[in-house]
Amino acid sequence: MTQTALAAPLVTIRPLGRRPGHSHPHPPAHTPAHAPAHPSAHAEPRTPRHPRAACALPAPPPDADEAAARRELARRFAQRLVEVLAGARPAGQLLRHTTHDGYRQLSGLVRRGPLRSAAGRGRLGLGPVHDSSPAPDAVEVCVRVAAGHRQHVVAFRLERHRRTEVWQCAAVDTR
Repeated sequence: MTQTALAAPLVTIRPLGRRPGHSHPHPPAHTPAHAPAHPSAHAEPRTPRHPRAACALPAPPPDADEAAARRELARRFAQRLVEVLAGARPAGQLLRHTTHDGYRQLSGLVRRGPLRSAAGRGRLGLGPVHDSSPAPDAVEVCVRVAAGHRQHVVAFRLERHRRTEVWQCAAVDTR
């Protein structure tokens, strides 16, 4: 199998605006005193293309109780997910706790069985659960799983359903 080298980029992207200390190559001609400094100086102010009201505001930091509840939710779901991936629990038990895409990913991982052989040799050790909240209704979680001499990583994303307010696993992956 031959390897091909990547071609150089076709377009060079430069930052907008002038570089510091760089002047325009041709300075503008003398502007009459009666002419406005900018052609739209006397025109009506333009409305912005993207009003600030439509821009997403950063998520407020969760209070301590909410953050602790999310951590506990992430830890409990990680435990059950690892049990499913190891074959100690049927995948159907997580069906109502996953979205359609999340269950499709989970069932593919169960068929592949990344933790199943490790579970037969000994006990699985669940390491620390690391979670982050990129949005108010989402939690991304990563957990290390010790299986004998091997280490695995399980990552998943929990999202809160809009209508039911139930947390569901939307994505899962293992390495």
